[in-house]
Amino acid sequence: MKRPILIHPDPRLKKPCEPVGAITPEIVTLAADMLETMYDAPGIGLAAPQVGVMQRVLVMDCAKEGPPEPMVLLNPRVTWASEDLSSYEEGCLSIPDQYAEVKRPARVQVVWMDMDGQTQEREFEGLWATCVQHEIDHLDGKLFIDYLGPLKRQMITRKMEKLKRERARAG
Repeated sequence: MKRPILIHPDPRLKKPCEPVGAITPEIVTLAADMLETMYDAPGIGLAAPQVGVMQRVLVMDCAKEGPPEPMVLLNPRVTWASEDLSSYEEGCLSIPDQYAEVKRPARVQVVWMDMDGQTQEREFEGLWATCVQHEIDHLDGKLFIDYLGPLKRQMITRKMEKLKRERARAG
């Protein structure tokens, strides 16, 4: 089931999320709904707080060619980050149609729990590394615009406030 995506500014997007304790039917449904919502948007990543669920769950799929590679990460955390940085023009489903260059570590090692309750560990690089860091930031209450200067951040926030007002009037 597709879920509505919260638009910045929303206080839930700025709060750290609770860890997932056990893989319940609710978590299984949430992960499936989040993947459907992400693909429909369309996007390459989505974190639970973006659909109003304050738990450490993210989904992503950065496969550009070939079959989809959907991933569900529960309680993900970066255990290592490269010193070399890469810069990507990032966007966010909670900040529609706004993009900005963000520098992040080019490679990261991430540990998480999978949907079978098993611990997984993988090194991500390129777009996958940028995406997983962007989504983990969401779980910590941080948005990509937090990496920007205050003027650019305020400008984007004002645009989002206007978009929310327009959507409320149209809704």
